Amino acid sequence: MNKHLHPIHDRFLQRADREHRLMQHSRVLWLTGLSGSGKSTIAQHLERRLYNEGYFPQALDGDNVRAGINNNVDFSDEGRRENIRRIAELSKLYVHSGIITINSFISPTAAIRQMAREIIGETDFIEIYINAPLEVCEARDVKGLYKKARAGEITGFTGIDAPYEPPENPALEIRTDQMSLHDSVRAIFEFIEPVIKYRRG
Repeated sequence: MNKHLHPIHDRFLQRADREHRLMQHSRVLWLTGLSGSGKSTIAQHLERRLYNEGYFPQALDGDNVRAGINNNVDFSDEGRRENIRRIAELSKLYVHSGIITINSFISPTAAIRQMAREIIGETDFIEIYINAPLEVCEARDVKGLYKKARAGEITGFTGIDAPYEPPENPALEIRTDQMSLHDSVRAIFEFIEPVIKYRRG
């Protein structure tokens, strides 16, 4: 076999090379909270805010992940764990590509979020708790899921007949029952900008 066909891994582009090209430090922003708490809406507007400020972000949520890479994963406990595992592995690839990833997933248990943290890495994983009381989330019920869960049409629905374990020590907590969308996005942006702002060396 030709010895020149063997890859020399330290010659591949490194994360630092990509961060330098994009002029940003990549991180994974993990937005967790009940359905209806505002995670996806905040993620969409935060992605736009970052982009407008010159950063290169990518938002991931149930709609764009379960329709593609996770379209064969069910909503059982095992399926939900596999869903988050794949998302974490994908996020790890993004972060090593220099991209700021905004993840919007219920990820209901401390164990499942810890698994994601361990896959992505402690330094790169920023847990943001999008917090709104159950009654507020249920009143919003944009997709009608709480109504179906209350009627027994959906089982294992987080917050109704499946538990949600709030983060004990999130990097940041956003109370969407007390803050506007604009203020929520601004608070996250101001919190993370010192971390993602490019610094040489």
